[in-house]
Amino acid sequence: MTKPLLAAFATLLALLGGCASVPPTNVHQPMTIRPQPRADLASNNGGIFQQSASRPLFEDRRARFVGDTIIVNIVENTQASIKGNTSAEKTGAINASVTGLTGVPGKTFQGLNAQASSSNTFSGKGESGSSNVFTGTMTATVIEVLPNGNLLVSGEKQVAIGQGQEFIRVSGVVNPYQVTAANTVNSSQMADARIEYKSSGFINEAQVMGWLARFFLSFLPF
Repeated sequence: MTKPLLAAFATLLALLGGCASVPPTNVHQPMTIRPQPRADLASNNGGIFQQSASRPLFEDRRARFVGDTIIVNIVENTQASIKGNTSAEKTGAINASVTGLTGVPGKTFQGLNAQASSSNTFSGKGESGSSNVFTGTMTATVIEVLPNGNLLVSGEKQVAIGQGQEFIRVSGVVNPYQVTAANTVNSSQMADARIEYKSSGFINEAQVMGWLARFFLSFLPF
């Protein structure tokens, strides 16, 4: 194998490894952002308060600007179930006979008896249920302040354990009036919330069906 082919093969392996190490996401992008520069205020430093490193003296610490952080309490507990039962039944019968014919040439149909019956029965039953429980706490960043004052927040937490990595991602729109004095908000109070818990590593790969097997599973009609 020539050197260009070896280099191309190594690049392909690196790309595949990089794609496998970071699961794709659907949360709002970007997941972090630097604070925007603000207009300089008149310096009025004191022994404790420093204008360049602090907010106004009587302003709380809740997130307001792009780049501010906010604590998101992930509290998701949803349950759904559906059950249906349908039945239908239809029966029918017919009985005809020819006992005698008068004034008709030929006696072919005399004494003819005909009986018929039909029955149609249908029964269907379906049941489905799902349960979702997800709790945790993480910190997100304000990535945009909407014209009405709502905050678009997004964040990611990565935890590496041994040979695997866990990714917790959250994003959504937060009403600043629902942010507590401790700068926290529940995920149930976020609009357009997108919460993900994914992992990567050989343990996760062992639980995923290969792409060729998925192809035949969706392609074959039997």
